Amino acid sequence: MEKLTIVKVGGGILEAPAQFDALVHHFAQINGHKILVHGGGKVATQTAKRLGVETQMVDGRRLTSTEMLEVVVMVYGGLINKKVVAKLQAKQCNAAGFTGADANIILAEKRPVKTIDYGWVGDVKEINAKVLKGLLSQDIVPVIAPLTHDRQGNLYNTNADTMASVLATALSSLYQVRLWYCFEKPGVLANAQDDNSVIEHLSMQLYQAYQQSGVITDGMLPKLDNGFAALRQGAQEVIIGTTTALGADAFTGTRLVL
Repeated sequence: MEKLTIVKVGGGILEAPAQFDALVHHFAQINGHKILVHGGGKVATQTAKRLGVETQMVDGRRLTSTEMLEVVVMVYGGLINKKVVAKLQAKQCNAAGFTGADANIILAEKRPVKTIDYGWVGDVKEINAKVLKGLLSQDIVPVIAPLTHDRQGNLYNTNADTMASVLATALSSLYQVRLWYCFEKPGVLANAQDDNSVIEHLSMQLYQAYQQSGVITDGMLPKLDNGFAALRQGAQEVIIGTTTALGADAFTGTRLVL
């Protein structure tokens, strides 16, 4: 099978000009088929504030009111997505921007209300692997914003870490998939204050131990939960690391192992 690299990048990198440029440079150097999934929550929060829309978060998850949905569609599907596409085109990387609604790439359903009403937040139901394969076969590089739809005319805010994981799972029957969660640090750290303390190989057992002892917390948890889920369900390789390692042949960062 052909190789496919799926890279998920967060808003922290996209907000910092030097890191944004490094991401684009190194992503463009990746050989073979590739997909970029991006977030952008910080930009959405800043834009919402300027527009007078209140941001509400629960356990790091954004509650998406009708007004907030309009903000994230503008920011994720418009501003950020097209900036990334334009910068990749400048590197001769033939990128095209998509949301889950475009060509019905990602179908979702509204998250049911249990203890918390998340509003217009969608949980992924189905990936249109056929359409994505068609794009990749034409050497088009999909740049996917964290927005989905339900084929009833509704758009949903959807977690980008989860989207990347589900894409990796769905496409693993067609490609040898490497999933890369790209953020500001060189990998998962044993000491959050020491960038040299990268955990090179992280098993589920070790992850659970680090989680219980408080070594791994907060925003790293959804990345790891989604990363292990992708690995269990067909992804060949899952790596967490920084932008500068993307185009390199040698492994750097944290590799997840079952």
